[in-house]
Amino acid sequence: MRIERFDPARDEGAARALHQIHVENTPVDDPGFPPKSPGVFRGYLAQGWTAEPHEAWLASVAGDAVGGYILELPDRENRDRAAVTAMVPPGRRRAGLGTGLLRHAAARVRDAGRSTLTGFTRDGSAGDGFARTAGAVADLAEIVRKLDVGEIPSGLLAELRASTKAAAAGYALMNWASHYPGAYLDQVARLNEAMGDAPHGPGEEEQSWNAARVRAVEVRAVAQGLRQYSVAVRDEGTGELAGLTELSVDQAEPEWGHQQLTVVTRAHRGHRLGLLLKVAMLELLAEREPQLRWIITGNAASNAHMITINDALGYRVLSQWTFWRLPVGSIL
Repeated sequence: MRIERFDPARDEGAARALHQIHVENTPVDDPGFPPKSPGVFRGYLAQGWTAEPHEAWLASVAGDAVGGYILELPDRENRDRAAVTAMVPPGRRRAGLGTGLLRHAAARVRDAGRSTLTGFTRDGSAGDGFARTAGAVADLAEIVRKLDVGEIPSGLLAELRASTKAAAAGYALMNWASHYPGAYLDQVARLNEAMGDAPHGPGEEEQSWNAARVRAVEVRAVAQGLRQYSVAVRDEGTGELAGLTELSVDQAEPEWGHQQLTVVTRAHRGHRLGLLLKVAMLELLAEREPQLRWIITGNAASNAHMITINDALGYRVLSQWTFWRLPVGSIL
């Protein structure tokens, strides 16, 4: 097996081959979830979701693509780690290709001066069994939920919004599409940092955000062909942003919405702002994306507060995932 690194921005053939493997794998490894469109996939190969350095590798046998992997090498936090997403098509599995890819990735991570591989798999999938066999340690359980927008009962959003009125008095809603106004960039960065309060694996460092990082993520999203929507809530007394929710729609798959962060800063919790933000986002999407049919969201299994909100909106469990950690030295 030959494993070669490629530039997804320049090598269209390799990017297309790895995307085809992703398309074949999705119904098996992640049923009920759409494959990434070619544009989003190529952007993910290059930058992931938060503009971190990525590497794309394609494996071939006798000139035929048989797998590959994506390696994320964080350069601001967690620089002792690298996240790997290995892909082998269903018809090529159980032939040692996955093990070969993992060993190759581990060697690359070692050469980059890092000691730990991380990754995630759907419980019960082939990847789940592979991670366990490799000796990976489970760090965090996440539940993925799906909302059928067409099945939201008439009047439910108005009812939920009304239920927040007393607790959320003194707060005002704002929304943006694609780009944050420059005046709010620093506050949006602070809200992203507040996600450090969310459950995460042992030893995982919280991300540090500034205005430049917020803009970099925006640029990445636009380049991938995503339409981004943001709803924020502002304390009318101080003028500061107290909470934020974000969602993206792939212009190539416009029936699907992908929930990103939802956060309320510690000082403003207890005012039902999380529910208000999520309701306001659904109202905004009904206006801006009327064709939207489904929304996917994921939360740590221990995040009871957000799960309660999603249940109230009608989200239903689609799958459970495990985040794994594996010392490089145990592979090589």
